[in-house]
Order: sequence, then structure tokens, then C-alpha cells
Amino acid sequence: MDILSQDIMYLPGVGPNRKKMLSNELGIETYGDLLEYYPYKYVDRSKVYTIHELTGDMPYVQVVGHILSFDTYAMGPRKERVVAHFTDGTAICDLTWFNGGKYAKQTYRIGTEYVVFGKPTVFNNRINFTHPDLDDASKLDLSSMGLQPYYNTTEKMKKSGLTSRSVERLTKTLIEKLPPLPETLPDFITTSRHLMGRDEAFRTVHYPQDAKGLERARVRLKFEELFYVQLNILRYASDHRRKYRGYVFPKVGEVFNTFYNDHLPFPLTGAQKRVIREIRKDMGSGRQMNRLLQGDVGSGKTLVALMTMLIAIDNGYQACIMAPTEILAEQHLQTIMQFLKDMDLRVALLTGIVKGKRREEVLEGLLDGTIHILVGTHAVIEDTVQFARLGFVVVDEQHRFGVAQRAKLWSKSENPPHVLVMTATPIPRTLAMTLYGDLDVSIIDELPPGRKPVRTTHVFDSRMTSLYDGIRQQIHEGRQVYIVFPLIEESEKSDLKNLEDGFEVLRQVFPEFRLSKVHGRMKPKDKEEEMQRFVSGETQILVATTVIEVGVNVPNASVMVILDAQRFGLSQLHQLRGRVGRGADQSFCILVTPLKLSEETRKRIDIMCDTNDGFRIAEADLKLRGPGDLEGTQQSGMAFDLKIADIARDGQLVQMARDEAQKIIDDDPECTSPKYALLWNRLRQLRKTNINWAAIS
Repeated sequence: MDILSQDIMYLPGVGPNRKKMLSNELGIETYGDLLEYYPYKYVDRSKVYTIHELTGDMPYVQVVGHILSFDTYAMGPRKERVVAHFTDGTAICDLTWFNGGKYAKQTYRIGTEYVVFGKPTVFNNRINFTHPDLDDASKLDLSSMGLQPYYNTTEKMKKSGLTSRSVERLTKTLIEKLPPLPETLPDFITTSRHLMGRDEAFRTVHYPQDAKGLERARVRLKFEELFYVQLNILRYASDHRRKYRGYVFPKVGEVFNTFYNDHLPFPLTGAQKRVIREIRKDMGSGRQMNRLLQGDVGSGKTLVALMTMLIAIDNGYQACIMAPTEILAEQHLQTIMQFLKDMDLRVALLTGIVKGKRREEVLEGLLDGTIHILVGTHAVIEDTVQFARLGFVVVDEQHRFGVAQRAKLWSKSENPPHVLVMTATPIPRTLAMTLYGDLDVSIIDELPPGRKPVRTTHVFDSRMTSLYDGIRQQIHEGRQVYIVFPLIEESEKSDLKNLEDGFEVLRQVFPEFRLSKVHGRMKPKDKEEEMQRFVSGETQILVATTVIEVGVNVPNASVMVILDAQRFGLSQLHQLRGRVGRGADQSFCILVTPLKLSEETRKRIDIMCDTNDGFRIAEADLKLRGPGDLEGTQQSGMAFDLKIADIARDGQLVQMARDEAQKIIDDDPECTSPKYALLWNRLRQLRKTNINWAAIS
């Protein structure tokens, strides 16, 4: 048995209770899990200060001296503060414990020399360390301390005495116990990429002597993590291409040409034409298409999807478009029917609200082939829905659909249909390479002619009166306005109250206009009615939460006001801004915040005001927030189990890992060559462990 899969309970210092705590709080079950629980920061322990030198604004420091006495102060029922008075001969400081004071009094002896390590503050004109680390000075060799690792721990762990220091001691015990670890990357990669050996990297990352060695260890461990993710994705994609033949759509026929020549509402942009050519090439290649179509809000993705669906119809197949919500599905239906209104094609809707006789008619039409295009939500993948000949599937906002759901669609056809995945959330290259590594990527990077970029401005909430005047002027010119309140979680009662109160205030501010109100906790029917009133122009102001983020299309709405904009992520702000600027008029997006903002929030607001480019915004969002927080990534398993690499900040390493993985797949597409046995065995091992590979592809 591999030593790294040994149960953590048997590591000296752990035992059953600590094992339970480590497992519940940090997911650490084995020696390997502890080894891969990396420090989040390091502090230089080679310098010793005197207490006399210390000030309250210094970072973590260490002093050497002894305890003079202990004092205990009551802090209400069953709580006490324990203070040790400590000296090194130059001055006296206090060591304070609010928790664990009893343990400190029992453990630390008056007169024994200790190394105290912690963050100095000033309290009652004296230097104070709260919850410091204490080590017996006779057992600590300060000259060899180097950088001390710090590990994240939870409140629950700290209360039971499992601090960062305890985790460090356990890791030290483990590292001393481990035999040299076997290599998991072949020589030709470690040599050509100048990578540190695996065994050395693990030991160095926990106990680095200097910053240079630490950096080399981190690069090695990050590269390995990213390399196996990429190798797996590329192996999956290569396997998929070899196994699955796609339907061949050899012709562009009458349906497509009639639409293109007689019914196209406006000329296609160069980017739209390029993407249609890329999709057309895939459809004729004989292999199943899996393509990701990225394009900003309003760039014309739906038209591209429709025109490629018409190619499938020309070749005798049906097409289907899946949307994540009923509102979005109905919007797609209306858009497609508007485009096709003068053509003899049957388009149907299938969502949870299509019931009874109407539903039966849709199911029959799909089975006998009289329905050409089906628009629906995930209701489409239910077993009762069967097609005569499904050849082409469009999945909108893919991150809401898991890979298992996509696979269910394939089973509705003897060959898997061609798949086009669309997203209006621009995804930075490094992330797309990892999230959608099995898909070819097409990008629509220009807006249709006549569209003016939305002007974005930042306003402090102390200037609401002049903002209201601006809104009034726009409405008098015949435009409509969105006002968005933050309701990030549907359950936040205080947010809902803010919306209700805010709506009343706005009614008093604008007595001359009609207002609609929409939020996620309304009944779908009421929500739909309010939306329709705004769409038809019956109401001038729509007061809403982020439910309008995706899919609402009102060309006459030219102002988007986002209140408390500091509470939204960049991608969300960008999506909301995309609701305006859909007509020919100049549109405006106003971000309202309080005067006091954090540095990071100010950066976010500045980026929004500087650019309308969704890709730049997504790159910035990824850097500010990390991949796990990006729109929709959490629930679909896209925040993969990377322990040390960071896709946002390690873009060059992602590319390097992909290049190496691609070389291997090109050389050994069947994954059977003895030359790469080390890699294929390691990949099999990893796939048995905790990484959610299915969600990655």
C-alpha cells in the first residue's frame, strides 16, 4: 500500500478525535491529503527582536525571554482573560489569551526561557501579543528556522486546540516519517522545463529555507496539478473524436438560402460569418461537433445558432435549443419565431408549464418529425421526449447544465447530435482551456452595426437627486429605465425589504410615471405579467433584482441604474449592463455606491467604467475573485480540486502544461505506449481519487 494513502489517524499526534476534526473541517483523511494541505503564507523566523524595539504596527515578530507572572481577569459567566507578563531584560510585554488561558497557565512555566512569536499591538501603553505561539527556547534552533509556514484552520479547530501551529507540527512529523517519494513526471518533462523533483518540492513547500527555493517548489507542484488536468481533458476529447462519428451535413440548402437571401433582418457582421463557417466545417467533417460559442451580450449569438440549425433542417434533421430558465426559453422562442415568421417551419416550446393536450401535441410532432425546431428547458432531456431525427443541439449558458445532462441529449439519437454551447459570460482563455478543454472555441467579437457602446458612470449615493433628474429627462425623451436592487440570495429577507421600501420611495419620487416590480420570489405568472407591462411600454421604470440579468430584451430601455453596485461581482455587473444598449439610442449604465469603498471594489467599479469588453472584464474578475467564485462555476463542479495552482494567476503554467499534454496525446492517441506508462498509470490513479473529472470536461 502506498504510504500516502495511509489513514491520517495513525500519524503520531492525530488519533481518532483529531482525525474526525481534520476530516470534517478540512477533508484531510490520509497522509497524502495532509501533504497536499499547503501553507497559505510564510513568515521569516530567522530574525529576533528585543521588546524595546517593538511597535504596534509591525508584522509578525519573535522575541526571546521568560514569564514573570500570570493574571486572570473575569469576563462574564464562565469566561476569563489570562495575561502573562513577559520580559527579555529590555522591557516588559503582555501575552494575552481569551480562549485556552487555562491550558496556557498549566503548560507554560514561570522562569523558563521561551521564544514568543506573534503580532504585536499596543494595549494600555504596553506591547501586547494576543494568542501568541510559545516554544521552549532550548529546543528551537533559530538559525535554521527559515520561513515558517502558516496553515488555514477553522474556528472549530482553533477551539479544540488545532491551530496553524498544530497542523505545522503534524506536517513536520509526516515529512520526517516519509521515505523518498516516487517521481510522477517523466525525465523528459522535468529536464526540459527545469522542474524540481517531486520529493524535494513537497519537503520544500512546507519547510522552505528561502524565497527562491519556495518559488521553485510551488512551480513544480502547480505544473503537475495543471498538467494532469490538461492531459485528462485532451485524452477525453481525443477519445471522443475517435469513438463518436457525427452526422455529416453535406449541403447548405433551400431553407438556409431562403432565410439568408430573403429574411435576414440585418447584414451579418464579419465575426458572425466567420463563426458560421467554422460550424459549417465541423458539420461536414464526419466527426461530432462540440463547439463553444462565446460572445458578449447582444453580439448576435442567437442568430448564428438559428442559421446553423437551418443547415441541420436542410439535411433532413431536427434541431433543439436548451435554455436554463423558462423566461429565457420563451424569449428564444419569440426571437426565433420572429426571425422565421415568413417561413414554413414548425417551432415548438417545451418547458414545465407546457402541459396536457398541448404537451402531447409537441411530443407527437417531435416523434413524427413535423416539428423542426424545439425550444425548451431541461424538460427536453426527460425520457418521454423522443425525436424522429435529432441532429443539432444548442445549449445556452452551458454552465447551468452538467455534463451528464448533455450526455442524456446524445442518447436521443443513434449518433450523438452536433453540440453548440453558447455563453454570454465571456470566459478568459486560461479558464476556457480548462473548463471547456474538450470543446473547440468560436468567438463573436464585434457588435452588430448601429449599436452604440453603453456609457458607464459611477455615482455616490449622496447624489441621488441629480440622478433622479437624469432619469426623468430620459423618460420624457421616450425611453425606459431599469433600477436594480441587490438581492444576491433569494433568502435574504433584509434585501427583500430594501427592495419593497425602495419601490415605495421611487413611487413617491416619480409620481408621474408607472412602475413595475420584479423579484425571484414572485409567482412566475405575476413576474411574467410585470415583465410584459415593461416590454410593451405600459410601465416606464422596472424595479428589479438580478432576475433580469439574463435574457430580457427591451430595445427601448436605455438606462440601467444599479444600486449598491459594490455588492455585485464584475461578471454580474457586465451582464446587467447588457440589458441596455439594444436599440439605436445612446444608453447609460449608472453604478451607485456609498462613499466608503474598499480598494478591490474601487478597482471593480473603475474597470466597469473603463471598458465594455466582456473578455477584459472576465480576465479582471478572474484575477480579483479566483475561478471558484466566477458566475455559475460552483454548482457545476467547475471549481475543480486544485490544491495549489490558481488558474487566474498561473496562466503561463496552464499553457505550458497544455502544450506538454498535447504533445503526448499527438504522439500516443490510444494512450497505450510503454514510453508514457508512468503518465497513464498516474492518471488512472488520480481519476480514482477525489477529482471530479466529469465536471471538468
